[in-house]
Amino acid sequence: MKLLEELKARGLVEALTDPGIEKALESPMTVYCGFDPSARSLQAGNLVSIMVLRRFQQAGHKVIALVGGATGLIGDPSGKSAERNMLTVGQVEENKKGIRENLSRILDFDGPNAAILVDNYDWYRGTSAIEFLRDIAINFRVPQMLAKESVKKRLEASEGALTFTEFSYQILQGNDFLHLYDNYGCTLEVGGADQWGNITAGTDLVHRMRGKTAFGLTFPLLLDSSGKKFGKSEGNALFLNGEMTSVYDWYQYFLRSADADVIRYLKVFSMKSLDEIAELEKEMKARPEARIPQKALAEELTRLVHGEAGLKTALGATETLFGGSVEGKSADELESVFKDVKSASLPKSEIVGRSVYMVAAQAGMFRSNGEARRMAAQGGLSLNGARADDRRVFAETDLVDGRVAVLRQGKRNNFLLKAV
Repeated sequence: MKLLEELKARGLVEALTDPGIEKALESPMTVYCGFDPSARSLQAGNLVSIMVLRRFQQAGHKVIALVGGATGLIGDPSGKSAERNMLTVGQVEENKKGIRENLSRILDFDGPNAAILVDNYDWYRGTSAIEFLRDIAINFRVPQMLAKESVKKRLEASEGALTFTEFSYQILQGNDFLHLYDNYGCTLEVGGADQWGNITAGTDLVHRMRGKTAFGLTFPLLLDSSGKKFGKSEGNALFLNGEMTSVYDWYQYFLRSADADVIRYLKVFSMKSLDEIAELEKEMKARPEARIPQKALAEELTRLVHGEAGLKTALGATETLFGGSVEGKSADELESVFKDVKSASLPKSEIVGRSVYMVAAQAGMFRSNGEARRMAAQGGLSLNGARADDRRVFAETDLVDGRVAVLRQGKRNNFLLKAV
């Protein structure tokens, strides 16, 4: 299957600036996508763009990842209802380092068809206001800029409160395309549907200034079946950085994918063939309770972003949550894994040296010492995955990193005890 056909089959084509792109893709092209350095890590939502670049690279095309060091100082109004907080040069520089690291895990920056990473601050830092207005902005017409859907929506949402700084964003992004065309032979920009206005600003500028055809391709913004923006977990962004979003939380997000979403997610993010995904869909229909596509998706994306070691950590944490041992787990990992279970804090002096069942009762896991003792005597109470009978005493070594311990009633009723 040709690349464009496969992208369409996977739901990764929203619009094309020119149908001639299909013919152009028969030969190696140079394609770029921009990434906004507004945080020190990319988010799960950025994975759509990254995976599209990965597909182009694996099909033999040269790919460029542009980190918007300059445009990130301004802020893209696309999809926004209000002006963003301005970042400092130092903040953007720090964020760029994290983004470079994120991208290097998924795109190949070595070898004969290595991806290229560029920063538009490199070609704007020496540009004066006069040069910008005379050489760049003069090529843009205000009526056309106002007609861009992203601008119209922003004007409506903010009751006209669009600053000139934000309004000029499309000029800068358009000029980015021209710069990459001139210096790298780049003729295609890809991005989310909300980037259509910025992308066409670039294709128009290349045509006007160089008399050549440049192309744009957008893909749909990814929403789940409830209309919620993909990559948001309980109102929080899902980051590729393991320090900002734990490997366990990353794995669990995809493992919890709804049946109505998981096949679509596999088509977008997985490198599995469409035939393989079709087989997974059959499995889901035959045995929905097994959640086979969800496990395949979670494992592949955790391995992709966090490597084999990260996947092992996520699988181990999942096993711990559902009755496994806590051996080898740090206090931070346990707090992440058990963040949604009932918990309580007690002074360390009220934990160490006392019967486990008494501590469990005092922490609120049971209604009384008597109930806790009966559960322990019957073998239904465990500490850190090991049975704790009514004679078991809490030792200081039972507190992982001196901070936490996992109590469990039966097989699944977990309780996190924190020492303060």
